[in-house]
Amino acid sequence: MPLPELAAHRFDPSDGFDIEEVAMLAVANNPVLKLARDDLHIAYAQAYSAGLLPDPQLSIASDYPGAFGATRAFSYGISMDVMAIVTRSANKQSADATVAKTDLGLLWQEWQTVAQAKQLFIKSRFQGKTLPLLQRQRDITRMRYERMAQAQREGNLTADSLTAALTAYTDANRQYTDALRAGQQTHHDLNALLGLAQDVQLELIGDDSDAPVTDETIDVAMRALSARRPDLLALQAGYEAQEQKYRAAILGQFPSLSVGFVRARDTSNVYTSGFQINLSLPIFNRNQGNIAIERASRQRLRDEYQDRINTAHADVAQIRADSAIIARQLQAAELALPALDEAATRATAAYAEHNLALGAYVDAQSAALTRRIDAATLRELLAEQRVGLQALLGSSVPDAYSTDRTFTESHAR
Repeated sequence: MPLPELAAHRFDPSDGFDIEEVAMLAVANNPVLKLARDDLHIAYAQAYSAGLLPDPQLSIASDYPGAFGATRAFSYGISMDVMAIVTRSANKQSADATVAKTDLGLLWQEWQTVAQAKQLFIKSRFQGKTLPLLQRQRDITRMRYERMAQAQREGNLTADSLTAALTAYTDANRQYTDALRAGQQTHHDLNALLGLAQDVQLELIGDDSDAPVTDETIDVAMRALSARRPDLLALQAGYEAQEQKYRAAILGQFPSLSVGFVRARDTSNVYTSGFQINLSLPIFNRNQGNIAIERASRQRLRDEYQDRINTAHADVAQIRADSAIIARQLQAAELALPALDEAATRATAAYAEHNLALGAYVDAQSAALTRRIDAATLRELLAEQRVGLQALLGSSVPDAYSTDRTFTESHAR
């Protein structure tokens, strides 16, 4: 498996699927990755082909004279392309580097698939936790609207008050419906990523971990980024492959040479033996066009590598800054929760004793529910940011929903 914690994690779906097991299933069963592995097999076959020696060329000619008494003439020859042998080493090394590039590219795709699977896992778990809260909010706003509508029909309430209650109920119902649709979309995306039929329901387990990701962990991973990230290693292998193509193009500027042996007989029955040389004259072309193409392609790979490094540093910096802001927002939301929950509890008791108006009771409940939804949303964002760091840096960042506490705690320290 592409990441160390997945390689060491025991796959046991009998008690449900944790975040690592979902990631492992995605790597093993994703349809796109299966096609990428087929591409790797093609690259291996191309590397094998590049190492084969060229076949010799056999030429046969026969002449039948029309004059009486003349002998049938013939010539047999065998030749070999010498330049194909000269460029074989560069072509073989280029093909081997291309295999390494393809293999590392597949590993990078697996990393991205792991990140997608974990993002969808987190999203599904978040939706499972917030949907009951949204349903509760919809139910209490509907109860208020229905009772206020009854009061308005009895002439005990003005129309503008009823409109405000209807607006609140409509908004709560819309949020609940949107959450239902989002949950269905997440289920569809996750099953498609895992290569499962849409009627398959996975039992997802595991709770959000509070293990922090230290700045030291990120800094150490950033320093080792060029030796760690598969896409950067793939670009290095691609540069080596292009270097060998450039070398082969330079060798191609020399005269194309093939040599052979010839055995012949003419119509006067005279036998001859000799050799033949086919030589191109490098006057106009001299393979300069291919040399320029390979040189420019090599420079592009160098620039792409540097751009990928710069982008990775910028993305990590952005995630770190964004995570700090979200963490402060989450802290503020969680600090406000106890007071709101206590107010909602007091409101429930007072309403049950008929000491509190319906509007005040619903407002207290809605405030607590809204803050709980906000806190859950912020926790989801932090968990997704952590997965984003994993995709950028690798397994040095512990999973948000990991059930492997040994791995999580050791990397959090």
